[in-house]
Amino acid sequence: MPNASLLETFPTPSDTPFVIEHIAEEFTSLCPKTGHPDFGVITVRFEPAPGKAGGVCVELKSLKLYFQSFRTEGIFYEAVTNRIRDDLAACMKPTWMVVKTEWSGRGGIRSVVRATHGVVPGVWVG
Repeated sequence: MPNASLLETFPTPSDTPFVIEHIAEEFTSLCPKTGHPDFGVITVRFEPAPGKAGGVCVELKSLKLYFQSFRTEGIFYEAVTNRIRDDLAACMKPTWMVVKTEWSGRGGIRSVVRATHGVVPGVWVG
């Protein structure tokens, strides 16, 4: 089962707004219908809360371990995307965040799912 307790944070290093984008190119989970592996690219884009407001960023090794905890999970694309968004939003409390999942084709169909948190500036939605 995906384990949000693996996520660690560190204080935001700036009071000036900035955007972070983490891209995990080797994400895997299992199709709950077939049990076959699903392969995807996960992009997490967010603006941390300002440092003086107690903002935090996610630590990358913990993010990698968190993503790996999905490897044996039978879960639909939409649920993966929303779960990652919910867990990271709870952990970091960012100003805004977009989680985008891009799934390898199956049966000639590729899927892209986006889940947002907060008011995302239009330029960053993609």
